[in-house]
Amino acid sequence: VNPHHSFPPSLSDSSAQPGPGMESLPEGVLIQILASIPAVDLILVCRLVCCQWKNLVDGAALWILKCQQEGLTRAESEEDVENWQNFYFLSKKRKNLIKNPCGEEDLEHWGEIENGGDGWKIEELPGDFGKEFPSEDVHKYFVTSYEWCRKAQVIDLRAEGYWEELMDTTQPKIMVRDWYAGRSDAGCLYELCVRLLSENEDVLAEYKSETITIPEDNDASWAEISHTFSSYGPGVRFVRFEHGGQDTLFWKGWYGVRVTNSSVTVEP
Repeated sequence: VNPHHSFPPSLSDSSAQPGPGMESLPEGVLIQILASIPAVDLILVCRLVCCQWKNLVDGAALWILKCQQEGLTRAESEEDVENWQNFYFLSKKRKNLIKNPCGEEDLEHWGEIENGGDGWKIEELPGDFGKEFPSEDVHKYFVTSYEWCRKAQVIDLRAEGYWEELMDTTQPKIMVRDWYAGRSDAGCLYELCVRLLSENEDVLAEYKSETITIPEDNDASWAEISHTFSSYGPGVRFVRFEHGGQDTLFWKGWYGVRVTNSSVTVEP
């Protein structure tokens, strides 16, 4: 070995000076870099790197930027958003949690089915003595018979990705919507009942509509009913959605209320 040959200093050599690291970057630049990382990795990995990164991941600026980059900001004032990290995740997850809301899969996903009279049936819009639905995306509806028909769906919020701390602490608004209509040649009744349930299926909050009566000789137009749950307290793990109805003439067949496009959404 040539004694005059010089080797590069080892990484352990105390005389070697490290180059500038990420911690030397201006905070705005670091936020820009972090914003390009998937949100789950920010929480599970980046947040654990150092105190500076933890503070950035827990702060608002990073999540405001991610929301802006992905078009998730809303028209209202930014001051309305209490927690931008939760707002981001809730916006990304936002979807209709009711499965098969318009009867495209027959009665799949619906349970506790009560088939009064001739039972539930699925028909194509607009149907006899009916009207088209306000949205072109909806093609079918469920229709009831001459005795009470009911059906329900229970939504498991944890299975849909809404973790316990989020539901207990943030308590995001839970929006419920349903659409109903009658035939223009028959009167009918309609009811909606939605409950927020605990782990043990105790009722923590409930919305129950009155029994809505649609008279004979109505114009068969579709009506929307909605309710928003908020400040419902900790412990909500399930949403139970139930609706139903019947006709008021007791005619054999399917002259009762028509329902479609039901939805339950957890709002950012």
